[in-house]
Amino acid sequence: MAAQTTPVFDSHAAFGAALRWGFEQAIARGARRIVCVDPDFTDWPLGDATLLARLVPWLRQPQRRLVLLAARFDELPRHHPRFVGWRRDWVHAVSAWQAPDELQRALPTLLLVDDALAVRVIDRSRWRGRTLHDARECRPYHDEIDAVLQRSAPGLPVTELGL
Repeated sequence: MAAQTTPVFDSHAAFGAALRWGFEQAIARGARRIVCVDPDFTDWPLGDATLLARLVPWLRQPQRRLVLLAARFDELPRHHPRFVGWRRDWVHAVSAWQAPDELQRALPTLLLVDDALAVRVIDRSRWRGRTLHDARECRPYHDEIDAVLQRSAPGLPVTELGL
């Protein structure tokens, strides 16, 4: 994974690289919480075997949490089956939340690492966004997402019940 990223990105590939960089920074810093926010996560590299392998030692550390917040998770199993299977082993540390209906349209595409780092998509149609490395810049996003999480319900069940 890349050691650094540019503060601004403007393509889908660069977005993926920025996310990988953000995850790598979180792991290297020993972050306690990584929050991933997206309407449906179809464009995230969640099925990347290397990324999932890198997250395992991080999740084995005490009090580490990976939190996903989405408008819906119905496409995630189809787009990222490896992640869905991997999550079964880590459900105690990887939570998935579905935003309430009235807040779903306003969900950003955002990766938050503790209070000091973020990857934010500003224009999803052109995949323009930026990375933030300053706690003062990241704090409003944390506050906004924490408020949504407080109103959200569990999503993406580990197993589906069927007859």
